[in-house]
Amino acid sequence: MFVSDCISVNEKGHLTIGGADTLALAAEFGTPCYVLDEQQIRQNCRAFVTSMQQNYDGHGKVTYASKAFCCKEICRIVAQEGLGLDVVSGGEIYTALSAGVPAERLCFHGNNKTRDELEYAVASGVGRVIVDNLEELKTLSRVAAGSGRTVDVLLRIKPGIDAHTHEFIRTGQIDSKFGLAIETGEAMQGVEAALKAENICLRGFHCHIGSQIFDVDPFELAAQVMIGFIADVKEKTGCEVQELDLGGGFGIKYRSDDNPLAYEEYMARVAAVLKKECAARQVNTPFVSIEPGRSIVGSAGLTLYTVGAVKTIPGVRTYVSIDGGMGDNPRYILYQAEYEILNAAKANEPKTQLITLAGRCCESGDLIQENAPIQPVAAGDVVAVLSTGAYNYSMASNYNRIPRPPVVMVNDGQARVIVRRESYEDVVKNDV
Repeated sequence: MFVSDCISVNEKGHLTIGGADTLALAAEFGTPCYVLDEQQIRQNCRAFVTSMQQNYDGHGKVTYASKAFCCKEICRIVAQEGLGLDVVSGGEIYTALSAGVPAERLCFHGNNKTRDELEYAVASGVGRVIVDNLEELKTLSRVAAGSGRTVDVLLRIKPGIDAHTHEFIRTGQIDSKFGLAIETGEAMQGVEAALKAENICLRGFHCHIGSQIFDVDPFELAAQVMIGFIADVKEKTGCEVQELDLGGGFGIKYRSDDNPLAYEEYMARVAAVLKKECAARQVNTPFVSIEPGRSIVGSAGLTLYTVGAVKTIPGVRTYVSIDGGMGDNPRYILYQAEYEILNAAKANEPKTQLITLAGRCCESGDLIQENAPIQPVAAGDVVAVLSTGAYNYSMASNYNRIPRPPVVMVNDGQARVIVRRESYEDVVKNDV
């Protein structure tokens, strides 16, 4: 019925997450409030780890894409489950290290890393730097030489694949700000430069074709293209790299009628193509990495809001205004993201009302969903927006100087705060 196994309804008809009553959570922690289920997160981590072990004979790893949701506690949890962390800024590196994650388990991504960030990454001893472009390679080489260290790198390659998803989250096609294109010869140029660069050790390649992808075909094609590139590099330079990071982008359920493939099926089909291509091109099967983010935390979370005004415009629509909005969930205003919404007190009842869920920010476009079905709602009701564990807290802002909500983690019905609610003092603390 729901988007995740951790979402259910109790004997009172109230929506629950991880066995905790969402109305009780709203009363205890206030709204807006992000809520995540720890057991669901751990279960998702284990599904990926097990699948990688089965399909690559233990010759692979899972790296959590922390941009989806990053705080100290989530870093601790995924590290406990044996995952590495994909970080894309100095702030994410600092968060992971502050949580006790060993630096060698970090992979540093980003299309425009600053010199300060590269110096911090090298000094910290991050495990891999995923180099995006030739200018970055030069800077990193100078930083590494200046520190007297050799840095292990992967080159980010554009495989020329247009994944079938929103244009804002497609990354593998030639027209992308990320990576080096194979078609233009830029990728091979990057390989040759990396092999010559001082204090740089080229370990392999990385690609990422996009996000929220339901079809496995683009992932299979990416594996085929990348193995072909590894073979071409070996033939031209004599260097056979030993690592291949295939990125993430696995789709999740945002609505109950979404039907993504099981992660195990993704892994099995991609592994079969990869091994077949390695045999055909006569290269060794590389050490394979994947980078799930949304598929670890997305459907393990929801956001709770309290309804304020309900405004019906006859013949037009009904606006249901909540105490949050684009400041805590900008995904609808960015790319019309779809969500399932519920009246948390009537979760088992039919959805007989069609509404537009409106935020409190001073923007006409501050909406969470339009023309969405929900159980009847009135002022004071608690509304739940499902599948908000990824790219909600991580993209939140203080627009209109609204403090960001807390993040609450539920484990077997017991709740704890893992990120505190901001205060007005927090909002002005950096003002001079």
